[in-house]
Amino acid sequence: MSALIARNADLPLADRLADLAVDALIDEADLSPKPALVDRRGSGAHRDLHLGLMHASALSLWPCFKQMAEAALEHGEVGQPLREALGRIGREGEAAMLATTGGVNTHRGAIWALGLLVAAVALEPESDDAQAIALRAARIALIHDRAVPPSDSHGAQVARRYGARGAREEAQLGFPAVIAHGLPQLARSRAAGAGEQNARLDALLAIMATLADTCVL
Repeated sequence: MSALIARNADLPLADRLADLAVDALIDEADLSPKPALVDRRGSGAHRDLHLGLMHASALSLWPCFKQMAEAALEHGEVGQPLREALGRIGREGEAAMLATTGGVNTHRGAIWALGLLVAAVALEPESDDAQAIALRAARIALIHDRAVPPSDSHGAQVARRYGARGAREEAQLGFPAVIAHGLPQLARSRAAGAGEQNARLDALLAIMATLADTCVL
């Protein structure tokens, strides 16, 4: 069994993947110090976010991630039915998130990215190769969701204004900022003896140095 999902092996796979997704969101929020982002020091450049809200939002998404994993297990392959099931579940998860946060968008992008990755792992749980998982997620992301309602998010507006890739395009390319920059830097920093927090901060900065993030823009 993949080391990625071996923890609490007595739990159903979908529960374990949902646990990992929520843990990742909480770890990301807690990581400090992060430039201009919510962390243990404060709210950074955000006026409508704080650490407690990020934690509550992350916890509210556990059912969403579980259902996405279950959908991947049920459908068993990359295709239109799985893509549209994930889209429906993601929109329901976003509604639950907004109800928890009082309408503040804390994790819309994370629902998209982590939802794809959770589904990608559930499709082939014996494989823990990060690039293979990312490419499988990309195959799902490339499929058009016919049920998605028309919208013009802040991220989409900024992407048009600056010509930057948004979260959708980053996923469709297989998360290159993570695979080519973030994970290699994380491995290098760990190998050099950096503490885990510093290694993760190194990885974050490696991503930020190469990714034209629409939130930052």
